[in-house]
Amino acid sequence: MRGTPVEVESSGDTRPRSASATHPSALVKLRSGLKRLRGLPAFHPTAFRERVREWLGGHPVAEDRLHAEAALDWLARAQDATQSGGVARGYSLTSGSHLGGPGWQPAYPETTGYIIPTLYLAAEVLDRPELRDRARRAAEWEVTVQMPSGAVPAGVLGESDSPAVFNTGQVLLGYLSAYSETGDEVFTTAARRAGTWLVDSQGADGLWRKGNSPLADAESTLYNARVGWALSEAGALLGEPTMTQAASRNLRRVASLQHANGWLPNCCLSDPTQPLLHTLAYAIRGLLEGGRVLSDSEVLEAAVRGARALAEQVRADGRMAGRFTDDWRGAVGWSCLTGEAQMANVWLRLHHVTGDARWLEPVRPVLTFLKRTQNRSSANPGLRGGIKGAHPVGGRYGRYQILNWATKFFLDALLRQEWLDAGGDGDGLRYVLP
Repeated sequence: MRGTPVEVESSGDTRPRSASATHPSALVKLRSGLKRLRGLPAFHPTAFRERVREWLGGHPVAEDRLHAEAALDWLARAQDATQSGGVARGYSLTSGSHLGGPGWQPAYPETTGYIIPTLYLAAEVLDRPELRDRARRAAEWEVTVQMPSGAVPAGVLGESDSPAVFNTGQVLLGYLSAYSETGDEVFTTAARRAGTWLVDSQGADGLWRKGNSPLADAESTLYNARVGWALSEAGALLGEPTMTQAASRNLRRVASLQHANGWLPNCCLSDPTQPLLHTLAYAIRGLLEGGRVLSDSEVLEAAVRGARALAEQVRADGRMAGRFTDDWRGAVGWSCLTGEAQMANVWLRLHHVTGDARWLEPVRPVLTFLKRTQNRSSANPGLRGGIKGAHPVGGRYGRYQILNWATKFFLDALLRQEWLDAGGDGDGLRYVLP
């Protein structure tokens, strides 16, 4: 998850502009112009070809299993690329990303954390037991990057030494998943430390105002509802009532701030007036799963309101806007592929939790659209099988990048859909759902 109060979306650099950049010298202007020029897809054949393919209608759509296996293979390559156990944040098709490129990016603790349960889920659904070894390696790596306080640092490995509430919550889900699969107490120790730090950092009203990532807008973090979900799981599995209580405080506060039409204020990395579908989906999933764990009908109803409003925004071809205003109007012409994959999971989960088959109606159009954006035939291993940040690929979220979390959520939805089609019970998909 990337962003700050000032999001420089045109270059892919989401860090704040420095004061010296406000009135740069002619030389700095020249260098900046050359950097932007080098970042154009025309100077990067793979990016250029991908943009042309999108213009021509996208990629061939096949059965779900083929798309799932391609996404899983991409995640495996992303993990292997770091040689550490962590999963590379993504792959840049151009030199426009502030993380450099083109090429594989550094390991990303936040998203590696919630990729751990995805690997366990894939091992179950696809009958690939070797994926359990990958999941354990990722979990062991997460233990090594945990800070002395119990928190997880912001950004990719080595980018920041600041703790981050959201990142810690996502890695907490990974620790819990690894413990439920292996029984190894090293993961419960890490989970208790992470959960304790989150409880101690929480404000009296249930929101987190300190310990938020310096790489995002610290005043616009209702998507931390997904941290509330993680704490609810930790409280249940570890027998820690303080974590359960903190989860309830957070999720009830988020639900109380929701507008009557389901929209969530202050829920974006960079622009709370037109939040990303990605961060809206984070908050809705947190309300859904946290409400489920806590058996809190008010929190669950908040998730239903948001999920229903977004289901109504799915176009016939499965596309959704990448940002929304407070009356649910699409604010941009590009699509946030991560957010679409996340919402497919939300609707599938709501079908299981409520038993209402109407929640499945938007899932297939969205999955078909996402499959059309996945390149399964590229010779470039960083592109093949992964999911891009945006459609078109130059859209202003994860611009010209393939993202591990977009790929993860796409894979989750396909696996969950396959399990459902086979008559599986959603509760049989492991203790901590991805």
